[in-house]
Amino acid sequence: MLSLPTPSLYQASKCFATHGVMSHLDPNQSPSKSKPWSTLTSQDFVNRADLIVPQEAYDAIHAKLVEGRRAPEFKRVVMSLHDILTSEFFVEYIKKGDILMLSEGQRGIDNVFSLRTGILTMFLDKEAYERAGLVGKPHGVKGRRGLKPRWIVQLDLTNPSMSRGHKGFDRLVYASKNALNASTVWLFCDMASTTPDPDPLSQHFPSGYTCNPRVMRDVSVIIPPLSPKLDSTILGPREDFESFATEIYEWLSLARLQSPRIQLGDQVDPYLCRYQVPGPGEQGSKICKISWQGFLSPSWAREILVDVISALPSKTWFSFSTTTFSKGMAGDNSECTILRPPGSPGEYIMWEVKAHE
Repeated sequence: MLSLPTPSLYQASKCFATHGVMSHLDPNQSPSKSKPWSTLTSQDFVNRADLIVPQEAYDAIHAKLVEGRRAPEFKRVVMSLHDILTSEFFVEYIKKGDILMLSEGQRGIDNVFSLRTGILTMFLDKEAYERAGLVGKPHGVKGRRGLKPRWIVQLDLTNPSMSRGHKGFDRLVYASKNALNASTVWLFCDMASTTPDPDPLSQHFPSGYTCNPRVMRDVSVIIPPLSPKLDSTILGPREDFESFATEIYEWLSLARLQSPRIQLGDQVDPYLCRYQVPGPGEQGSKICKISWQGFLSPSWAREILVDVISALPSKTWFSFSTTTFSKGMAGDNSECTILRPPGSPGEYIMWEVKAHE
């Protein structure tokens, strides 16, 4: 794995490129500990996912992911932190269930709350932190101009001590009632296979949404060489791989954006854009793209990658990308892009863009 250089001292995000071989895929037991699987599952809240495959693979992918899989769903609900901690919702969805929740707001500006794998994370300003009386730690880079002190508090709500009668939990409930008592808009995703009956969320009148896949097919593009130049034993010179990784990541990003710059027949004025597809590209090749956008879970992204690998022939290339919600005032997002090069069963190239929080 190598880190691509950052062009500016003040750039918040970093990109890491990795070339490796996937472990054996067992459809009955999805891998999670090795890369690239661990990178996908380490993301917190996925906002967008894009799959790019050659057009000849469209029928297999459409049957597997669009026709054969239910579209992911999420809900939007208005609740206070106190509502979450003191109702049946806490027992059914947090103690017994498996949910994702993310409040509205921007880190660094607003008080933002999130809930993942039972861990409640609160990004608080100094005033709210002191009023709450909870134990946390400073958050953010020290010495950044124009930024007020921020604090982060993390509590594992699945811990047996997080129940009524225990000091830590009672202190949290008191803070939610007196200091962090504002109602806020949450995005809610239930990853469990069953819903509690009666559903404690229904009394808050949630709005439901379905992340229906958007399909774009028969796009004529120029495809650059998607395989790195390797010798028989080790990775080629570092500079060569850095250049390859940068160029291919740029091309994949333009493909995700449906940019006309990579499309066949594009004749933009070079004064406006000097971009050219790297290498001796394949003229007239066609690709298709399937996109999902909403409030998606990392486990869902991992399942999609498993389905893609099992549905496609082993030598067919594909690219799968996931992007998280913004992590700060600058709108930085974390991102993971996985490419299986053509004619390379088991191999992968992965780009990890890590936003500064």
